[in-house]
Amino acid sequence: MTESQAQESGQTPLSGTGTRRSDFDVTDTICTTDPAEVANEVMRLFLELYPDSSSPQIERAFDDMWRLYEGKHRDYHACDTEYHDIQHVLDVTLTTARLLDGYERSRDGPPPLPPVYFVVGVITALFHDFGYLRRRNDHKHRYGAEYTLTHVGRGGHFLLDYLPSVGLKRYAKAASRMVHFTGYERKVDTIRLDDPLLRRVGEIIGTADKQPDGRIVTVYESGDDLVRKTPGFYSNAMKRLDQQLNRAYDYAEKHLGGQNLYLEEMQRNVRYAQVAAAESEHDPLRRAAPITLPPRQRSYPEDLLIR
Repeated sequence: MTESQAQESGQTPLSGTGTRRSDFDVTDTICTTDPAEVANEVMRLFLELYPDSSSPQIERAFDDMWRLYEGKHRDYHACDTEYHDIQHVLDVTLTTARLLDGYERSRDGPPPLPPVYFVVGVITALFHDFGYLRRRNDHKHRYGAEYTLTHVGRGGHFLLDYLPSVGLKRYAKAASRMVHFTGYERKVDTIRLDDPLLRRVGEIIGTADKQPDGRIVTVYESGDDLVRKTPGFYSNAMKRLDQQLNRAYDYAEKHLGGQNLYLEEMQRNVRYAQVAAAESEHDPLRRAAPITLPPRQRSYPEDLLIR
């Protein structure tokens, strides 16, 4: 991204090293462990697109999501899944807002995106992994990861109740279906949405989530194993992005001034993984992920730890 492009998009370019901070977004400008910072950026994008509109629902949704993930809700435990944590949710939501912005700014024939569709897309992204959170009266499951194969459906049921509570009852059923673009409980071509534009919003949310292809969770034996499998992960992800989600990632170029930092980041990771896998004495994992789970929250049984 050139300096002038960065100014036009409201972003700043990555530093000359090309290495971003692990708790920041792909542009290295927004802290994706800070709900307030992400919420402010999403609202900025919304108001630039729709200066005559307001959306208290977005601000409330960010606050509600934070309370749920921190375990401050009376009915739910705090989040205890390390990858599907609050940083992941905020990163996906920020990316969704940027792609929606890119869609609207690059339109040449497609219908305009109504403000309420932007709002529904953002809220769906915020709660797309809600299904990993356990109810406090759930005595069968000890960890959110036990919901891996059903978490998308659980999130859909939550959205059916949540959207009416913020005055968006009309879109509750659509949101409960759009969230399935992020998972594999339903095949993409079986997700029923009568409105083609809402379907496009669903594809955008699925693109922002960038999940690998396949119904079974990939198990990595070690950091080295993860690095070796990264190129295959990328190949499968791109097939899904291209063939099932119809290249919604292209909207990032319009938002980011002609450069798609998301694809570049994925490609950079693949190149690094290929080099690291070829060097037997190379330390494969350069960055440590930030700690985002609430204190004393465990994502796995203690007896699984190797001592």
